[in-house]
Amino acid sequence: MTPPATPLVGVTACRLPGEDHPDHRVGEKYVACVPDAVGGVPMIIPALGQRVDPSAIVARLDGLLVTGSPSNVEPHHYEGTPSAPGTLHDPARDATTLPLIRAAVDAGLPLLCICRGIQELNVALGGTLYQTVHDVPGRFDHRSNKALAFDAKYGPTHPVAIVAGGLLARLLGRDTAMVNSLHAQGIDRLAPGLRVEATAEDGTIEAVSLPAAKGFVLAVQWHPEWPDPQAPVSRPLFAAFGDAARDHARRKSRIAEPA
Repeated sequence: MTPPATPLVGVTACRLPGEDHPDHRVGEKYVACVPDAVGGVPMIIPALGQRVDPSAIVARLDGLLVTGSPSNVEPHHYEGTPSAPGTLHDPARDATTLPLIRAAVDAGLPLLCICRGIQELNVALGGTLYQTVHDVPGRFDHRSNKALAFDAKYGPTHPVAIVAGGLLARLLGRDTAMVNSLHAQGIDRLAPGLRVEATAEDGTIEAVSLPAAKGFVLAVQWHPEWPDPQAPVSRPLFAAFGDAARDHARRKSRIAEPA
C-alpha cells in the first residue's frame, strides 16, 4: 500500500522593519499548525512580490495557508479611499499574496485563508473591503481588546451563524459557533464566485468558500489556529485542508511516476 503523501504547505509571511534590514516574518502559531493540525510540512513564503513568480511557487506546493497580520491591504488594490493616517500597511505582502492567491485558485491548489487572508482572497478575486468595520452603521467593533493578556485576546467573543448547506456547515455539523475576533477590516462587496459561509450577528461576513474552484478553498475571519487548533470549531477546518493537500500531493506523485 502506498503510504499517505505528506503535503508541502506554503505559509505566507509579512515584510517588517528589522534592526538593520527588513525581516520576513510569520507567527509560529501559523507555522506550527501545519504539522500539528494539517499534517503537512510548512514552507514559509517571503514577501518578495514580483521578484518571484507566483506560478512557480504554486507548482511546488500542495496547499497554501494565507495568514493573518496586523497590517491592512492597501485600498488602491480595490479602488478604495486612502487609509486613515497611521494605518499599518505591507505593500510587499500585498504584492506577494494577491497574485499568489490568484495563481493558487487557477491551479486548483488547496487554500485556507485566515483573518487578513480572507480579506486578501476577497480583494484578489475582485471584491472590496470595509477599512474600519466599527465605523459602519449597525456594525459592531470587531477589534481585539489590547488590554487583555495574549491568550484572552484570542478567546471566543461572539457567535457566527453558519449558512445551511455550505462547506463550513458540512465540516462543523452545526449552525452556529463561537469565535474570536481581532480585525478592523472586513469584507464589503463580495468577490464574484465567493459564497458566504458564515456571518456575525451584525451581518459581517465571517467565512467564505469558492464553490466553483478546482481545489479546496475556505477562508475565515477569525483565528482557528490559536489558542487551540484542535478545538471543535478549528480541527475540522485544518483536517479538511490537510486532506485536500494530501490528495493534491498524491496526484502530483502519480503524474511524476514514470510510465
